[in-house]
Amino acid sequence: MELEARRIREIGNRSATLLSNGLVRLVVADDGGMIPELGYRRENGYLNTHWVPHFRSNSGRPYSRGAHGGYWGGSLLYGIAGNFPCLPTFGAPGKAYGVDLPVHGPTANEWWRLEKVGVLPNRAAYAVTSMTGVRPRDLSYRKWDLLLPDHPVHYTVIKVRNNGKTSYRINAAWHNTVGSPFLEKGCLIDLSAERYGTVPSPNEFDPTGRLAAGVEFGDLSKAPLRTGKKVDLRVVPGMIGYTDFITGPVPNVAKIGWSSVVNPNLGALYLCFFKGPAAAAKEEITLTFNDLWMQYGGRTFTPWAGYPGGTDLTFCLGTENAIGAYANGLEYSLSHPELLGSPTVVELAPGEEKSLLYGTLVAEYGKGSLGAGVEQVDATKAGLVVVGRKATGSGKQSFKADAGFTETAKLVAELG
Repeated sequence: MELEARRIREIGNRSATLLSNGLVRLVVADDGGMIPELGYRRENGYLNTHWVPHFRSNSGRPYSRGAHGGYWGGSLLYGIAGNFPCLPTFGAPGKAYGVDLPVHGPTANEWWRLEKVGVLPNRAAYAVTSMTGVRPRDLSYRKWDLLLPDHPVHYTVIKVRNNGKTSYRINAAWHNTVGSPFLEKGCLIDLSAERYGTVPSPNEFDPTGRLAAGVEFGDLSKAPLRTGKKVDLRVVPGMIGYTDFITGPVPNVAKIGWSSVVNPNLGALYLCFFKGPAAAAKEEITLTFNDLWMQYGGRTFTPWAGYPGGTDLTFCLGTENAIGAYANGLEYSLSHPELLGSPTVVELAPGEEKSLLYGTLVAEYGKGSLGAGVEQVDATKAGLVVVGRKATGSGKQSFKADAGFTETAKLVAELG
């Protein structure tokens, strides 16, 4: 299928890049690196898996605190959509290294500068962007977005460099967020983590959550409620008036980390994957946590609701993968450098550069093979083998992918 790469204007007249390989279509905005569209081919069109909130501005005007702060509360929500990179902080705003950091960091709030976009025939459609001069100024970022022929995968590589004379310990995350029409009641969630924790109180989810605060549990299908009962978090319940957050450490012995959402009605899979702690090289950033942001209602304030005290109109699911303590921000992580036995920060020595390698797969699966959810994900030379949970009609499905990011790394080196 033919590779395509071109510049477009998307919602709000934002400058963006469209990449396509005939299997998947991808839109990457310059503003915050937002990815409002990651769709897979379905009959005569594409089905977008990503969340595009009702409140995302389409005015075409840049964010102004005076004009927009009262409703949106900040620049992030003014332009938020789908998936986006979070560096050098993940989550709440705060102060670190003598500077104020916005929620989810400058990489999610500032504009990425386009360096090049194009097609390497029969090899890749690509866009290369960069960000410099943001707080803290010693850190700089370059990002490669790639589609390969016949791969139902969006590959991303971010290189972060410490240009200063002192070490920095930072967070890093990809904030994958799925929404309608892909996300619906009955979707199934699975993670590579084997145990989980909820955020200690006080936290932003105290007013909206149903889960007990500050507790650990070992089964995603038996999460503790504040009432003392248990709930199955694997099954998406639809809009129920609650928003919660949990975290789970990726096992230290894992060669691949992953998170998945299966839609049995569509027969479709949304799968994030990355090198696990046992496989990542010294010059690579290991994401140590699977995080779930379950936005199923409960936020009765703007912009989630249309007016103060109104009905939350926002239904989405964040399958976020990070090195960070919950989503409490870098300031919190620096004071809590370990959580549930895993590190919450990665260190960059003076002059050091590290790479974050990441893949997001969207595809239909074979009839019944993953209809009960995902048991495990294995990386092979040919791609990814996704094993379904034990149930009638369960099995496994193979997908063409650069599971070890070998070809991806070669392309990044070639593109420069």
